[in-house]
Amino acid sequence: MIERRPLLQAAAHLVLIIGVLTVAFPVWLAIVASTHPQSAFETGLIPVWPGDQALVNYGAMFGEGLSNLGAPPLSGMLFNSLVMALVIACGKIAISITSAFAIVYFRFPFRMFAFWCIFITLMLPVEVRILPTYKVVADLGMLNSYAGLTIPLIASATATFLFRQVFLTIPDELMEAARIDGAGPLRFFWEILIPLSRTNIAALFVILFIYGWNQYLWPLLITTDEGFYTIVAGIKRMAEAVDSLPIWNYVMAAAVMAMVPPVLVVVLMQRVFVKGLIETEK
Repeated sequence: MIERRPLLQAAAHLVLIIGVLTVAFPVWLAIVASTHPQSAFETGLIPVWPGDQALVNYGAMFGEGLSNLGAPPLSGMLFNSLVMALVIACGKIAISITSAFAIVYFRFPFRMFAFWCIFITLMLPVEVRILPTYKVVADLGMLNSYAGLTIPLIASATATFLFRQVFLTIPDELMEAARIDGAGPLRFFWEILIPLSRTNIAALFVILFIYGWNQYLWPLLITTDEGFYTIVAGIKRMAEAVDSLPIWNYVMAAAVMAMVPPVLVVVLMQRVFVKGLIETEK
């Protein structure tokens, strides 16, 4: 039986409300700022209530962009970010799940050594290996390309480790039963392991999609062609205007649009995630 204490409930709700306001207030300011003209920011103060220039600001960003500040129209940058996020998320999952499958279910020399070599890469952040990675990408002629944006970031030691732990929890009797029924390794992987891992795949897809969408340093380094700018790098270029003040209403319009796709992915994939949990329970 749960004991209900009004004072404790009030304190818990107060903490939740403060947390929500702390997270939501900057988002609210960005939305409000994207609905005002540039003249509203000349005093150095940000309005706290929406204006009447939303259609004008968003239309300008989608139509022409800010070419003088190095920012093409939002539609192109959003498409580039979407391609980058989807390729990174799907590529990481595909490579990681097959790597974990090979490590767990195949017996070959130096199997665990290979796994620990993959796992050790967790200790090397992108900033440590970014110079040699850039050199390799440049030598291969992949600057200003989708391949250059995605391939260097497509491997994931974390996802490989998580899939390995999932596969280790699957009973060996299931594999033996599939072998008796005549299922080969690929059929066992495709028809048994992947359905059993769909909850983990859904959760990892959300995490990896947001990881790919929010990439900042790597796209900023390897893209000099406006046709391959991502939305995050575009916002940075707009905010760092040269010899002029940033056009904050346009910058905030771009920031608001940059938040929409990750939010949609989280909302849509949450249903798949919960459904996978319920089916696993059954």
